[in-house]
Amino acid sequence: MTAEDADAVALVLIPACAVAAPLLADRLQRWLAVPTVVFEIVLGVLIGPDVLDWAQVGDLVDALSQFGLAMLMFLAGYEIDFGRLRGGPLKRAVAAWLVTVVLALGCGALVNPNPLNGAFAGLALTTTALGTILPILRDSGALPTPFGSMTMATGAVGEFGPIVAIAVLLSGNTPAKSAVILGAFALITVVSVLYARRPRPDWATRLIRRTMRTSGQFAIRLVMLVLAAMVGAAIWLSLDMLLGAFTAGIVSKLLLSEVPEAEEELIEAKLESIGFGFLVPVFFVVSGMNFDLRALLDDPGTLLLVPVFLLLLLALRGVPAALLAPPGLERRERAALGLFGATALPLVVVITTIEVDAERLPSSTAAALVGAGMLSVLLFPLLAQRLRGQGAPPRPAEGPRVRAESW
Repeated sequence: MTAEDADAVALVLIPACAVAAPLLADRLQRWLAVPTVVFEIVLGVLIGPDVLDWAQVGDLVDALSQFGLAMLMFLAGYEIDFGRLRGGPLKRAVAAWLVTVVLALGCGALVNPNPLNGAFAGLALTTTALGTILPILRDSGALPTPFGSMTMATGAVGEFGPIVAIAVLLSGNTPAKSAVILGAFALITVVSVLYARRPRPDWATRLIRRTMRTSGQFAIRLVMLVLAAMVGAAIWLSLDMLLGAFTAGIVSKLLLSEVPEAEEELIEAKLESIGFGFLVPVFFVVSGMNFDLRALLDDPGTLLLVPVFLLLLLALRGVPAALLAPPGLERRERAALGLFGATALPLVVVITTIEVDAERLPSSTAAALVGAGMLSVLLFPLLAQRLRGQGAPPRPAEGPRVRAESW
């Protein structure tokens, strides 16, 4: 099969997996709430070279996957409402994450023959899948509560912190050079944020409204320009594009903050359609196709690493989040906060992919980490809901729009 034929087959099978994933999640909903992302990865494994060998990852598919990764990080930044997180919740979440970083990097360095590579692997244990837990909190009505604010802060720091750490630790630069580069990017970000917070001129609001349902799509094109500019700035400064994409989401949210509510909801729906309807599923299906299932199954020791990493996620990420929660939270809510904080998958996939490509992490260990992340997404939110006496997340009622599940 030629490279062109392989791309053609993959370009059909990957969207087919993207369509099948929510169908499977919906059918299973009455028994168990499984996030769509788990099915996307599993179906990618199924069509990939280690199982059915129906599709291969060529240059075109890989490029689409990278666009999906950028859009995933953009939407993660766009979801965060920093106005609600100021003060206690954010300070406690940062403190818990810093404890996790010290423990995770130290643990990784101790168990790996190469301490530096082990520390990089430990970084995957510091993440939280905010996009997975936010829809659950919203659907259960917990988001406006103190528990919801603390969980949102924990998830936000569990995304932003690892992304900054990726830019510093995985860039290959010296600490001094990384500090200068991050300072330059921070300056670009501050200027962008200050510009985004300026009052919008009337002509811009009119143009957004007039082109919202035409081929002009000014607002969407403006957001895509912000995404391209911030990703380009990150790449130009030798930083990982994830930082640029995540920051672009924050800047775009501020840029559209004064848009009338009806137009803002429509813009968000269009961005979600581009991301969750097309690009993001490509990234996760391709991640499944790249998943080293044979290395995981051929070695019983590697397979045993999956529950070990799952317990480490709970101990290193969940326990600090629970212990440093506000005093007003009940014991069950503290435990639920820890479970939500230990829910990790998207950035685990991202970090392990970067490290395998850089030959700092064996693909078998990466597969075990991703497997643990998949189990955390499957088990921890469900256990957290049970602890809070809510069971599986209810289906959204008809009426006001509910943001789609992102991860």
